Amino acid sequence: QVQLVESGGGLVQAGGSLRLSCVASGGTIIYSIMGWFRQAPGKEREFVGAISWTGGSTDYADSVKGRFTISRDNAINTVYLQMNSLQPEDTAVYFCAATSARVLTANRGSYNVWGQGTQVTVSS
Repeated sequence: QVQLVESGGGLVQAGGSLRLSCVASGGTIIYSIMGWFRQAPGKEREFVGAISWTGGSTDYADSVKGRFTISRDNAINTVYLQMNSLQPEDTAVYFCAATSARVLTANRGSYNVWGQGTQVTVSS
């Protein structure tokens, strides 16, 4: 069973940047579409973006488009989320997840392997 571990979260001022990493162990994610989600206190977990297994296709939520970039390095079973121009409303726990779906999807229920999350806090 693949396990996912996120890292790279922390406290940053508005306008700053962070890069999150998601490392897979216990198996490979090389053929999996990978997604990033986030959950703010008192809110539903929401889609941030997804990347195809080749890295050639990505999809993003409108709220992060142009600011966040997802990439992956299949050689080291790692997916990244580069976050620029961070705003206080980006404060949340960020999760990576894997799906066996064949196309990019924002549907949380399609993802069957989840990491434990990493906290991102953006101060104003």
